[in-house]
Amino acid sequence: MPYRVTFVCTGNICRSPMAEWVLRHHVEEERLDVDVDSSGTGNWHVGDEADDRTIAALERAGYRSAHMARQFEPGWFGRYDLILALDKGHLRALQSMAPDAEARGKVRLLREFDPDAGGDLDVPDPYYGGRADFDMVLEQVEAAMPGLLEEIRTALKES
Repeated sequence: MPYRVTFVCTGNICRSPMAEWVLRHHVEEERLDVDVDSSGTGNWHVGDEADDRTIAALERAGYRSAHMARQFEPGWFGRYDLILALDKGHLRALQSMAPDAEARGKVRLLREFDPDAGGDLDVPDPYYGGRADFDMVLEQVEAAMPGLLEEIRTALKES
């Protein structure tokens, strides 16, 4: 059975799809048995593609992208091994939805996996910004990947 990871941001058109496609790239390269997807805490963009600026940032960095926004549902906790929030607001929202302590234990912040993040574990929302903001988000997502991949490899060995 594959290890299952999901990323969660606000509307599922900027940060979480970006993180999804960066992780997809790495697990495909390493041929790890991992399913990756994403969603949002809100329903504003359900059915929309990723923001054009998200797609452009991914393409500039050599990543693929195909996406349809959806909202995270409380019944999904059982589907995932790891649920990665993009900021503390998403973390709180997910923890409040969690049916029990086991489900809450699956929820973490993406930047926890970046040893250089320090105390700033939020990935800022680039929605009202420009190209530089989307590129900065991509840099933060990429910085968390080595630590996240190590976590995933360890979990796969233990299963």
